[in-house]
Amino acid sequence: MSPRRSALRTRLTAIGYGIFYRLPHKTRLRLVRLATPKYTIGAVVLIFDVGTDPDGPARRVLLLRQPPGRGWTLPAGLLNRGETPLQGALREAAEETGIEFEPDQLSPAKPNALVHTNGRWVDTVFTARVDADQVELSVDGAEVWEAAWHALDDLPKLTVATGRLLGTYGLGPDAPASQSSHG
Repeated sequence: MSPRRSALRTRLTAIGYGIFYRLPHKTRLRLVRLATPKYTIGAVVLIFDVGTDPDGPARRVLLLRQPPGRGWTLPAGLLNRGETPLQGALREAAEETGIEFEPDQLSPAKPNALVHTNGRWVDTVFTARVDADQVELSVDGAEVWEAAWHALDDLPKLTVATGRLLGTYGLGPDAPASQSSHG
């Protein structure tokens, strides 16, 4: 771009911002909402069985079988209006597994947010470490058919989305060969 074109573009941008910021606040918000992408936000919980050693390595991960049953999934769901990602993760874990966590029992995964391939879906991901022998699993039979612990090195057939998500954290068949992270 020529310096003359660049200067013109800069000047027009400045004029545009000047006009925009003179508009009433509610009008500016409406314009921003029309012009920016919309995202669906979900919360996912990776619940690891660490046995009796809370600082020990993860042995298993809790997976769910849900309708339509094409593969195993993770405890997850959409955030309710006004709900924080942590609140959503706590609620989904309780609803889908029967495990009721306190807020300090969940930790943000690294990375904590994943944008899915279509670019319109963002999952916030949390981890929890439990002794599987000390928690009782409870599913409703409608939204969740089955909840079961699976060895990290011998996972069942996963849904595509679950495989990709676990792969981000070095787990499952979609994990990069050089990466290994077990909670």
